[in-house]
Amino acid sequence: MTKDILTLLELSKEEMDNLFQRAIELKRRHKQGIRENSLSGKTLGLLFDKASTRTRISFEAAMVQMGGVPTFISAKDTQIARNEPIKDTARVMSRYLDALVIRTYSQSTAEDFAKWSSIPIINGLTDLHHPCQVLSDIMTVIECKGGYQGLNVAWVGDGNNVAHAWINAASVLGFNLTLACPEGYQPGEEIVQNAKCKVQSAGGGVIRLTADPVEAVKAADVINTDVWASMGQESEAEARKKIFAPYQVNAELMAKAHQDVIVMHCLPAHREEEITDEVMEGSHSVVWNQAENKLHLHKALLEMLILR
Repeated sequence: MTKDILTLLELSKEEMDNLFQRAIELKRRHKQGIRENSLSGKTLGLLFDKASTRTRISFEAAMVQMGGVPTFISAKDTQIARNEPIKDTARVMSRYLDALVIRTYSQSTAEDFAKWSSIPIINGLTDLHHPCQVLSDIMTVIECKGGYQGLNVAWVGDGNNVAHAWINAASVLGFNLTLACPEGYQPGEEIVQNAKCKVQSAGGGVIRLTADPVEAVKAADVINTDVWASMGQESEAEARKKIFAPYQVNAELMAKAHQDVIVMHCLPAHREEEITDEVMEGSHSVVWNQAENKLHLHKALLEMLILR
């Protein structure tokens, strides 16, 4: 079993399936009022460089609901901000904590923490990957569709960190994934090629890129989108609005998909940009269940890693 979750490639299909099953069980038990204590006496650190609503709160609540204690650490308030080496900070935090969630800019920062830590390091978002988000997204797909095998998943918009995590998930789990992104804003070529090679060797689904959102959604069971300008790209926001305008998830695009398609957005959403208010509040939207499921998937993930 892996020590860290830096990308979804650290997990096998069996491990992911076990996570989904446990998360769904924990959600059911939570709704029944059953209290958990498997992480009693354990402490989770959250070391964040970037703003967060859902990731921070869901990890903190997850740890509390499993009987443990979370502690939030703003990176700017630590000695890291005064150039203490990661290898020093990581080894010290390993003496205090049982696991650490990192939300930062560079993927290499998370990798360095994993290298020097003796405790599990969990990627809570970097500019390159957002693995935990997609785990809870797939849990939502399973709840809505009864599984993921044979499904057609569409990604419409920027080929960003969440798109990268969906690509990795498809390469491990074998569902079909089509990503519609404008030229120049497609996912990382190395990530795509590695995923395609993994799919071919495993005999799984198909991963395709297109510039046409209609082509991506025409057979879709699931439609995903995200903001057009991620954190750190605010200066590009106005230019991106023009480039991405044809990629808006709206009623016209939805009409091209299956009648029972579900629509997902990892939030926060810029309504009337990447998704219309009509679609986000409509009958196909599962964004609120999707957001809730971060809590339950994180409980299963923390339990798996801390008690490994």
